[in-house]
Amino acid sequence: MVRIECQAQLVVKGADGRESSLSDVVPLLALVDESGSIAQAAQLKGLSYRHAWGLLRSIEERLGGPLIAKERGRGSVLSELGQAVLRAQRLCGERLDGNMQALASEVASDLNRWLAPPADDVRIHASHGYAVAALVTALVANDLPVDIKYRDSADAVSALARGECDLAGFHLPLGPFRAACADTYRRWLDPQRHVLVHLTRRKQGLFLGKNNPKRISGLGDLARDDIRFVNRQPGSGTRMLLDLALRQVGVDPDRVNGYASTELTHSAIAAFVASGMADVGFGVEPAAHHFGLDFMPIVDEDYYFACDRAHLERAPLSTVIGLLRGNAFHDSVALLEGYDPRDCGRLVDVEAGLGEAAA
Repeated sequence: MVRIECQAQLVVKGADGRESSLSDVVPLLALVDESGSIAQAAQLKGLSYRHAWGLLRSIEERLGGPLIAKERGRGSVLSELGQAVLRAQRLCGERLDGNMQALASEVASDLNRWLAPPADDVRIHASHGYAVAALVTALVANDLPVDIKYRDSADAVSALARGECDLAGFHLPLGPFRAACADTYRRWLDPQRHVLVHLTRRKQGLFLGKNNPKRISGLGDLARDDIRFVNRQPGSGTRMLLDLALRQVGVDPDRVNGYASTELTHSAIAAFVASGMADVGFGVEPAAHHFGLDFMPIVDEDYYFACDRAHLERAPLSTVIGLLRGNAFHDSVALLEGYDPRDCGRLVDVEAGLGEAAA
């Protein structure tokens, strides 16, 4: 079975037209940043010290500035240019990660149709999330063909109603906003035809710079003139939740500086804040920690997959449900900060799931 990976990388192109990839240099820079030593970074990468220095010097010549600086008592540290290169690669990867995973899955599925006996792909349309990514990884590891498309929650659920996918991933907040959010999905979900599968409970909140340099105390501070915000795209469940939460505290979303600036995934939001291009973002907790940001929890929510009842007991859905209920998958989700897998794989009637209490 063919497995495909798509990766984003930075390429420096000089005036002479010659191109130099940063794919080998960026991991080396990350190790220097962590260890404070070029020699140790080279050893961890399996390179000689001389070869590591050669890579760095070659890119420095192309960029026209130093990537490494020496500081007394601290060994080797990244220069401002080196930090910028590292941030740029991380921002590039995280902004594109969800779409590239989906593309890799689509390409692999197409190739495998020619190389293997026909198989039922698990067609997943879902709002982006770390537990969803963990499921895709688990399916691939178990040689189960998967076709994943990351979409807005509403788009995913409407696709299920049209028969375009097997699982539609969406999320609902606990508490007073649940009913308003549930109404968005109710129009496409038939309690007789559909059923919900609980994936995880997770936290959404504010992404803040390390040690909260802007001294933000809550959502109300997003109205401040000195705060730059980065948002999720219109139609996403996270955007819908944030609109409701801001209005509850008396903040007009249209008055928030940067509210129209959007990214497609939680990871991209965190990368945007970590790069210094925004002061605050809103999303799930693992994204914040991945980029070394502070996280301020705002709301807990349930993440569900909706699917057809009639398909539950046959492949591929029966296989997916079994995997969701397994200890290995529960353990992988439990490693994600702010995620709770205890009800993973539990079947929930549509009306009960859309209206479950906030306790």
